[in-house]
Amino acid sequence: MEPFVVMAKPVGPRCNLKCSYCYYLETEKFHKDSQQLKMSDSMLETYIRQYIEASPGPVIQFTWHGGEPTLAGLDFYKRVVELQKQYLPEGWNLWNNLQTNGILLDDEWCSFLAENHFDIGLSIDGTQWLHDEFRKDYSGKGTYDKVAAAVNRLKVHGIKPDLLCTVTSKTAKEPEAVYRALRNLDTGWIQFIPIVRRGEDGKVTEDSVSGEEYGNFLCSIFDEWIRYDIGRLDVQLFAEMMMVWSGGNASLCWMAPTCGRVLILEQDGGVYSCDHFVTPDYKIGDIESSDLGTLVNLQIQRNFGNNKREGLTMQCRSCNWLNICNGGCLKDRFAHDENDELGLYYLCGGLKRFFDHAEQPLKQVMEFKKRGLNSNDIMHKLRTQLKDKQKSLGRNDPCPCGSGRKAKNCCFSKRA
Repeated sequence: MEPFVVMAKPVGPRCNLKCSYCYYLETEKFHKDSQQLKMSDSMLETYIRQYIEASPGPVIQFTWHGGEPTLAGLDFYKRVVELQKQYLPEGWNLWNNLQTNGILLDDEWCSFLAENHFDIGLSIDGTQWLHDEFRKDYSGKGTYDKVAAAVNRLKVHGIKPDLLCTVTSKTAKEPEAVYRALRNLDTGWIQFIPIVRRGEDGKVTEDSVSGEEYGNFLCSIFDEWIRYDIGRLDVQLFAEMMMVWSGGNASLCWMAPTCGRVLILEQDGGVYSCDHFVTPDYKIGDIESSDLGTLVNLQIQRNFGNNKREGLTMQCRSCNWLNICNGGCLKDRFAHDENDELGLYYLCGGLKRFFDHAEQPLKQVMEFKKRGLNSNDIMHKLRTQLKDKQKSLGRNDPCPCGSGRKAKNCCFSKRA
C-alpha cells in the first residue's frame, strides 16, 4: 500500500471568521442543500476505521482542517481519540494535526490538545494591522489579539504551534516587519502561503501577490533568517529546499513531481481530489459507498496527480529549478511562459529569483552543519563572508542579491 494523507473537514467550510481572501468559504454554495453541518459520529467512525485500514503504517497522520475545525466541539475530538485507540493496530502510532484560527482555544481546549499530543497549526498574518485587515470576525472586528493570546496559551500548556502566514500584495510590502512579528511569538516554525486568487473575469485579484512581490518578500525574510535565526526557528520553504538538496523528497505537495495523495474529506463523507479543488467536478466518491483505499487509487485520481508532471510547459522542463518546484501548484498554472505556452506557474519568476538568491548560502549552511559547526558559528561565518563582499559595493552597483536593481534601491542599507 502506498501512503497517503486525508485532510478531514469535520464542519466543512463553516468558520467563525470571514477572512477576505478565503477561497474555501466559496465552496459553501455546494453544500447549501445539505442539512449535515457537522460530521456525524457514524461517519467519523467510518473515516477513522477506513483510514487506518488503508494505511501501510506503522505511523499515521490525521489532519483536521476547515473552515474552522474547532467548531465541531471539544467532545468531537475526545471521540476522535477514543476511536483512534479502538482501531489502531498494536505497535502502530498516530499523531493528530489541528489547523485552527485559535479563536476558541481556551484552557480546557489547550489542556486536551497537550494531553493527547496534538500538533497545532495556527493562522496569523504577521503584524497586527495586516492580520486585522484581512482576518476579521463576522462583526467586522480584527482578531489579532485573540489569536496572539491563543499562541501564548498553547505555549503555557507546552505546545508550540506552527504559524501559518498568508502573503498578500500588502503583506509582501513589509517582509521584515511580518517576519519579526512572527519570530517574536517564539514558536520555532513559520509557513508562508502566497495568496493567488482570480475573479470571475479570470483576472488576478487585487489582494493577490505577484511573482515579483513574492520573490522579493522571500529574499528579504531569507536574509533576516540566515543572519540571525538559524537554529532558532525554521521556515518551511527553506527547510524543504535543504531537504531536496540533501537528497530527500519534498513533503510539500506543490514542490513534489506529482500530487494527488492528499485527499479531502468533507463533513458529509464526500471525498475530493485536492483542497483547492473542492467542487463537484473533482468529487471522486464518498466513504459510505466506497472506501478511502479504493478512492485514492482510482485512475481519475492518479491522472489528477500525474497531470502535475505531464502538464509542465517546455520552459519548466528545461528550468534549472525544476527539481525544487516541479512546476508549482496546479491551481496557479494559468500564466503564459516565454514561448507563449499556457500553463506556467503564476509565481514562477519570483520563485526563480529566490532560488537563485538562496541556493549558495543554504548549501553553505548544509556543508557547515556536516562539519559539526553550531548555529551561532554558522551565522558568524556567513555574516563575515557577506561583509567582505559588501566592502567594495557601491551605491550604483548592481545589487548582489540578484534583483537586477541598483544596490542603493535594494539591499545597500542592509549591509552586514
